[in-house]
Amino acid sequence: MDLSHLLKSRMSMVQEYLGQLTLQLGGGEPTYPTVVPEPNFDPEKDAARIETAIKTKGVDEQTITDVLTKRTYNQRREIAFAYERRAKKDMISALKGALSGSLETVILGLMKSTAQYDASEIKASIKGLGTDEESLIEIVCSRSNAELMEIKRVYKELFKKDLEKDVCGDTSGDFAKLLLALVEAKRAEPSSVVDYQKIDEDARALFEAGVKRKGTDVKCWISIMSERSVPHLQKVFERYKSYSPYDMQESIRKEVKGDLEMSFLTLVQCFENRQLYFANRLQDAMKSKGAKEKVLTRIMVSRCEVDLKKIRQEFKAHHGKSLYQTIAEHTKGDYQRALLNLCGGDD
Repeated sequence: MDLSHLLKSRMSMVQEYLGQLTLQLGGGEPTYPTVVPEPNFDPEKDAARIETAIKTKGVDEQTITDVLTKRTYNQRREIAFAYERRAKKDMISALKGALSGSLETVILGLMKSTAQYDASEIKASIKGLGTDEESLIEIVCSRSNAELMEIKRVYKELFKKDLEKDVCGDTSGDFAKLLLALVEAKRAEPSSVVDYQKIDEDARALFEAGVKRKGTDVKCWISIMSERSVPHLQKVFERYKSYSPYDMQESIRKEVKGDLEMSFLTLVQCFENRQLYFANRLQDAMKSKGAKEKVLTRIMVSRCEVDLKKIRQEFKAHHGKSLYQTIAEHTKGDYQRALLNLCGGDD
């Protein structure tokens, strides 16, 4: 690995780190990670362990899993650099060759930053024939303004395309308009001043655009839900109940259908309690025998350095069983081991 290449990758690492730092500080959202930096971190030692694990006859998945699920993204990057220096080859390609199935999906997901992972998941949901609307909605409608801005930047970097253009090219009608409005990330920052008049106006506008009239003025709903700050909207939905016989979620179910309904519901659930939204998605993914692995993997990988600890608390409080035990029941083998490590403990 020549020096310029090393410097370049170090620079991008610093940029990314700053990006993640502003993500944690920007928008003032505290993080509740389950994956935290390993205090006695030694990238050389970890790289050596992974190299041995990959070379072992039959591959030592357990070691690979235990090392990579118990390090943060920035530490995994360091391990990858150390691996490349040692083995003279790329660690991600080596992992791709050594692993398969659900475990491979988790481990390769962990080799991306949170924003890179989200961007790749959006790309995957709109690639090829037919769109995976459910995944697209989950990501776009549940991410904060700061997260969406970072996802957009990374998306352009990775795929040389604008996220807005790709989302619009692949969806249509009011659903496309809503996603575009969200991806534009024009949401107001929370203010220390509570504007009661504006709260009342927005609540009334939402009522008059929907339940009160025949048909729905979706444009009005989109602009309020994509431009107002989250604390403001929480108060708007509370106030809304004094105008409408139905709360906001019931009103959405009565007024719109399909992808649009799912998008508005996801938004409102996330405004009210984002971690509960994810906890319910996880519960839903593990309702029947087995698990909807795609959803399970995505939430565990994308939230483990963001708010998975809080998602765990909501899960236990609302579903009467810990997330840890639920995952243990619905998964098996190395995949189970990886997810339980990311989960970070039983409640």
